[in-house]
Amino acid sequence: MSPARLDKALAEATGLSRARVQGLIDEGRVDVAGKTATSASMKVGAGAPFRIILAAAMPAEAQAEDIPLTIAYEDAHLIVIDKPAGMVVHPAVGNITGTLVNALLHHCRGNLSGINGVARPGIVHRIDKDTSGLIVVAKSDAAHEGLAVQFAAHTVHRRYIAVCAGHPSPATGTIDARIGRSDADRKKMTVLPNNSSRGKSAVTHYTVIERLDDAAVIECRLETGRTHQVRVHCASIGHPLLGDPAYGRTPKSLRPLLERLGFARQALHAAELGFIHPLTGEMVQFRSNLPDDMAELIDQLRH
Repeated sequence: MSPARLDKALAEATGLSRARVQGLIDEGRVDVAGKTATSASMKVGAGAPFRIILAAAMPAEAQAEDIPLTIAYEDAHLIVIDKPAGMVVHPAVGNITGTLVNALLHHCRGNLSGINGVARPGIVHRIDKDTSGLIVVAKSDAAHEGLAVQFAAHTVHRRYIAVCAGHPSPATGTIDARIGRSDADRKKMTVLPNNSSRGKSAVTHYTVIERLDDAAVIECRLETGRTHQVRVHCASIGHPLLGDPAYGRTPKSLRPLLERLGFARQALHAAELGFIHPLTGEMVQFRSNLPDDMAELIDQLRH
């Protein structure tokens, strides 16, 4: 029997869908002959031993919770939230309660788009747990579909403010580097060769706004929205975000300051979000001020 694609072979062997198998491979949950599989298209022979690690079961449907929200905009079709650092966007293993979805189910009385199912209602895009700032959520299926098209076409305006280690040179540039899951740590992402069959293309445009003591305030405009994109791209050019526990290494000279401030998250804020309203056709744009912890960090670095 000739070798078959891994995702097809596993789908036939387990009864899981190919999409589900591809997701498990991407999450590093599939081993073939004792090695972590990294590509759904790799060829495997008949009888090759494999192991699939499934996540622990969690409630299928997220529960409504009365959690305060900062709302930048809301109408019958969508809602824009200014998310605080520390809040997970949707329930997952390890974070079943206290998420943005739990809060929205209460605030919107369950009126959220059902396209992503009962665990992630309304979620069109995400920002990391410890990244603060703007996120749009769909309340109707029509809004969800219209927003999803814009995100897929990379026409959504997204501007982030970050504090990175050192002073990027040149002061304005573009990082065009493919991003995929790391072989060394499957919970992390990494930059891959641009001709790699793995991962996805990713483009970040950055500009230094202000030079600080051993650090800089930068703005990042995203063409794409890959997992951990700004964090991975900045680290890849030698200027990781301050406080980033996964991709950063805070300069020795700045460690006492971050410890004194208790700043232990990536210094990253989704400051602007703009898109064409999927129902009215109007261009809408929202801005969010820096949260207190980042504003204080920048102020202290000035002195």
